[in-house]
Order: sequence, then C-alpha cells, then structure tokens
Amino acid sequence: MFETLFGFFLNNINYLSIFILMTIESSFIPFPSEVVMIPAGYLVATGKLNIFLTILMGILGSIAGAVINYAIGKYLGRSLILKNKKFFFINESHLEWSERYFEKHGAKTTFFGRLIPVIRQYISIPAGFANMPFGKFVFYTSIGAGIWVTILTLLGYYVGQSVATNIVYIFNLAIIGLVIILAVLFIIIWWKKKKSQK
Repeated sequence: MFETLFGFFLNNINYLSIFILMTIESSFIPFPSEVVMIPAGYLVATGKLNIFLTILMGILGSIAGAVINYAIGKYLGRSLILKNKKFFFINESHLEWSERYFEKHGAKTTFFGRLIPVIRQYISIPAGFANMPFGKFVFYTSIGAGIWVTILTLLGYYVGQSVATNIVYIFNLAIIGLVIILAVLFIIIWWKKKKSQK
C-alpha cells in the first residue's frame, strides 16, 4: 500500500500540488504532512524539484491552511464550530486541549503548536477565538511551519532512493526527530516557568 501511495505522489507532486496539499494539511481537514513533504524531499534528491522552492511552497501552503483555521475561529466562533464539528472534522477533546495550551502559553503557542502532532492542525483555531493580531499569528506560524516542513523535506532528501524500501528507517528517524523537538519544547517551557518563579 505504501509503495502504491508513494508511487502516486512521485508521479503527481510538483510545486503547485505541494502548496495545495499542505494547505489542506494545515486546515481542518485531516491529512498528514509526512505523505507530502517526505516524497517531495525524495524528488529533490533525484533532481526533479528544487529544495528551496519545495520548502517555500510547503511553508506557504502551511500558512494558507493555518489562515483558514484562524478565520474559522475568528469569524464563526467556538459555539458554531462545535455545533458543526463533524462538518469541520473537529475532535472536541483535541480542540479543548489546544485551547488550554493556547491560554497557558499565549501567542507563541502558534509556533510551538506547529511542531506537535495533532495540535498542529487545531492550534490556529484558538488563535482566531482569541482574536490574536494577524501579523503576529502569521509570523509565529511561519517559523513553526518552516521548521516542520524543512525537517520532513530533508528527511526525504537524505533517505533518497532507498525511501520506498526503508519505511521502518523513515519512521524511526521521524520518531527521533519528534522526541528531540518535544525535549527542546519541554526544556524551554521548564526554563520559562523556573524564570517566572524567580
């Protein structure tokens, strides 16, 4: 199944499709960014795509999808979204977790949240609820999305031509990367708490 999906993306991925798929991934529609940016990174390794344009389109798509969620949160409001949660593919517990995370850590949550699985698709909605300044929202989202997109693209690039036969290796690398990201986030949050206590 993986080889079929991988072959499909290899045959259809270009800069426009990267932008569209990453917009979908960052909006309320459940769609994994890994199945877009890792194959794109593979195509970079084969010389079919430019690494800078690939990462740029991935980031722009992520921002576009995040803006959609931000607008939904800002203009529709919490009650209307939850009332139509099936239409928006909203998991109420995930949204509530994202809200608490946003309330606790503020605007920078739109940066940290982009690096955390599950939350990354939801974190823009609480930003809309809170009417977070749009410029600040886009700024933090861009940084977080840039890091995530770059990691996935480089992962596909360095695995190269062995990507189709080394899915376990990819998975292990993704887990290691995730652990490192979470460890860094934990240290930052712990350091801030310790600093505030002083």
